[in-house]
Amino acid sequence: MSNGSLNVTIQPGRSAASPAKSVSAKAAERLEVIKKRYPDPKSAVMAALYLAQEELGHINQTALEWVSQQMGMPLIHVQEVATFYTMYYRQPVGQYHFQVCRTLSCALRGSKQLSEHLHKRFHVAPQEVTADGMWSYEEVECLGSCGTAPMCELNDHYFENLTPEKLEAIIQRIEREKPDLRLSTVNDQLGEGLKGHTKSEII
Repeated sequence: MSNGSLNVTIQPGRSAASPAKSVSAKAAERLEVIKKRYPDPKSAVMAALYLAQEELGHINQTALEWVSQQMGMPLIHVQEVATFYTMYYRQPVGQYHFQVCRTLSCALRGSKQLSEHLHKRFHVAPQEVTADGMWSYEEVECLGSCGTAPMCELNDHYFENLTPEKLEAIIQRIEREKPDLRLSTVNDQLGEGLKGHTKSEII
């Protein structure tokens, strides 16, 4: 991190010469609304990163510079936030991205088997994207759902009490139904998720 920038991975089928995306005026307007909620507007930096990620796909140099400018913060301070939390993607991810919790409760109850299933199912390593751009996964630290371990976060929805068989059933439903599992910070709305699937599976 000595050069103050993030490594950027080019998505499959896209060259480095492709036109760079930019963050929309709508996102900037939304950020101004969010900043008014805080006594110190700089406290909205996490929301600003979400906005940039939503529009650019991941937190690249363009995203960092946009947030730095919008928040009036040094670039390095924005980068410190972006690299601390796993919900900010530092490279492109699939349309559906699994974050498999690997911390103690989940590890004891079989999270490794979940990661192994994803590897065999999609034939990619953690943080790689399938050729069709649809799937990716990674292992992360505690997601705060220890009582329903093992679990993973798929985009912005939690899936809990998982087994490889339950995970495969979820994947097959997603392939058929293509549900919206994303939080839109721009529109202040969480995707409806899988129909009939509870938001939390506390048992």
